[in-house]
Amino acid sequence: MVAHNAKASIIGWTSSIIPRGLFVVLLYLLPQVTAGHVFRLQLNWIPSMGIALSIAIDGLSLLFALIICCVGFFVVIYAGAYLPEKAATGKFYIYLHGFLLAMLGLVAADNILALFVFWELTTIISYLLIGFECELEKARQNARQALLVTGAGGLALLLGFLLLGNIANTYDLSRIALQSGAIKANPLYVVVLTMVLIGAFTKSAQIPFHFWLPNAMTAPTPISAFLHSATMVKAGIYLLARFHPILGGTTVWMATLVITGGITALIGSVLAIRAYDLKRILAFTTIMALGILTMFLGGKTTPALTAAMTFLMVHSLYKSCLFLVVGIIDHHTGTRKIDHIGGLLRSMPITALAAATAALSMAGFPLFFGFIGKEIMYKGALTEEFFPGFATTAALLANALMTAVACLIIIKPFLGAVRKTPLIPREAPWTMWLGPVFMGGLGLIFGIVPDWIGYWLIEPAVRAFHPSMEDIQLKLFYGINEPFLLSIATLSLGTILYLFKQPLRRTIDYVLRQIPIRFEHIYTGGLEGIAKIGKIQNGILQNGSLHRYLSIIIGSVILGVGLPFVFGYIPPDFGQNPYPSLSGWLLGGIIIVAVAVVVRTKTRLLAICSLGVVGAGIAMLFAMYGAPDVALTQLLVETLTVIIVSLVLLRLPRLKARPPRMPAGKIWNGILGVAMGALITALILAVNQIDLERSLTDFFEANSYIAAHGRNIVNVILVDFRSLDTLGEITVVALAGLACYALIQKRKVE
Repeated sequence: MVAHNAKASIIGWTSSIIPRGLFVVLLYLLPQVTAGHVFRLQLNWIPSMGIALSIAIDGLSLLFALIICCVGFFVVIYAGAYLPEKAATGKFYIYLHGFLLAMLGLVAADNILALFVFWELTTIISYLLIGFECELEKARQNARQALLVTGAGGLALLLGFLLLGNIANTYDLSRIALQSGAIKANPLYVVVLTMVLIGAFTKSAQIPFHFWLPNAMTAPTPISAFLHSATMVKAGIYLLARFHPILGGTTVWMATLVITGGITALIGSVLAIRAYDLKRILAFTTIMALGILTMFLGGKTTPALTAAMTFLMVHSLYKSCLFLVVGIIDHHTGTRKIDHIGGLLRSMPITALAAATAALSMAGFPLFFGFIGKEIMYKGALTEEFFPGFATTAALLANALMTAVACLIIIKPFLGAVRKTPLIPREAPWTMWLGPVFMGGLGLIFGIVPDWIGYWLIEPAVRAFHPSMEDIQLKLFYGINEPFLLSIATLSLGTILYLFKQPLRRTIDYVLRQIPIRFEHIYTGGLEGIAKIGKIQNGILQNGSLHRYLSIIIGSVILGVGLPFVFGYIPPDFGQNPYPSLSGWLLGGIIIVAVAVVVRTKTRLLAICSLGVVGAGIAMLFAMYGAPDVALTQLLVETLTVIIVSLVLLRLPRLKARPPRMPAGKIWNGILGVAMGALITALILAVNQIDLERSLTDFFEANSYIAAHGRNIVNVILVDFRSLDTLGEITVVALAGLACYALIQKRKVE
């Protein structure tokens, strides 16, 4: 056991160098950022497009970065003991640190394209982390679900960013923020807002995209603690806060965020009280918290925005602590079912202490940071400009349910009679309880001295996206006022809900059974519909018929290339093209007749001969228009083609008689052929009227003889300037000849 703990400790502490070092660097920047300084770094990314990789550290990004590094540090240490015998532990740490760096890049990016790159990196790496135990079908399925939902939101976000950059004529966030008024007045504002909100809502699990988050709990507990409590799901919240001065303040912004956030908070808290798996309970409470944060970011008053940033920190502390506690319970009892465990206080006192501090902060008990968070939350709800009554009611009900859930988390597992579990309960090694104890303790310390954390972290964060904020000092007790009375009502109602949790669960289950359609079913049905459409499409396009393949290809070319002619994007001027001579017309007529013979004849020998006539006629056309070298090449290739085709076709068995084609099919084939020929002719004639760039022409004219000692420019290009390309072409022809020869020899043997 001692050796085991020592090994886990070494792995954890060694792997925590990155978040530990970054946290120290961020603390060094804290005094300057608090004073209002913004640290900027700019590197040329795509100079040709004027795009730079801009990094900006202000109060908002620093708050998120400190949370990411702090939680990441303890999660890495924790994982060293949680996954000591995993063969893929190294891969796990690579994914975890990659995600940490991607999140830091996301919150520090001052360029919306760079922000999107880091945004997608978090999506991809989270897919790898959620599906870390890829041997389980459920893990693969849930990882795929998270990837598809958040990835779809990422595509919408990209569209919004591109439109926003086009409107502002820049991709730098700091410069875009200066054009907020013009952006809101632009006709595309609603489209940009919709795309950005879809991206944020999918990432932060807002209704109707909330279903992926509980399913992601199949990931190992360290991943859940890091991704789904303090980092990934908070990316959407960061996006809303960062774009608040750019897109916020309008009626559509406030209405969408307040209503969506409030409903999400209520649904998350209701689903949390009815769950029995501890990780799913915490997942639903995370949805509740994300809804609360979204609702308050919909406001534009200082109390509302301060409430958002305060509760952001409150939630990060207690939720990461509780996730790690649940991991300890699962790791040392063999189960997470809340009805299967009890009396763990005797065997796991340190874990129980950490869980108690986090649960009390979650419930908003006095002296804990959660109590202050709820007080400022109610103050912000009462000052909402849009639906203050709805915001206050939603916050009250959601917080009351969270109080009941907090009681459930601390009472059921740790108090009462000892229940038999698959494993004998024992206290976790120090590397596992260090993080929960530390973060639970911070919840108590910040609750006792909130003015310190308010001055150093909360106020600079709010001022970063709300420069006109009023001074609001966080206090342990503001006096007996409406927020205080609402806090007391929350604790009282939460206690009542806990006492009547079983009837409440049955009621919720009954109501949910009456709902015929759920959002997850819509997702599943959408995937099944896409699969069916793909099957139908595959049956139409990939039916094994070469004739259909060629028809689709030719038809697509006709539509794709012909539409510019139809709509005038390529206006051809056919009048300036010289008409061919009589010999040209005569030669063209011979070629057309030969093509007709190839198409209509049923004799292979005649078809081969007519095909040779077509090739020879084209070679004569090249010679007629002053290209003897091209004519010679065409003649040689055509001769070789005729020989190969003759060797193949004359030795093939006679084909079975096919039913005659319907007249409609013949007409369709004729239309495709004539349309394709007319299109190519029109395209060539149109190209002849364009003043082509002559820089390459002038180069080859000046250097063909000097550099390659050849007067025939075409031959010089083929042999000298394109020697490797020509060698490749020769190789292809040679291989084709060898393949034909092999087929002929196989036919002889048979």
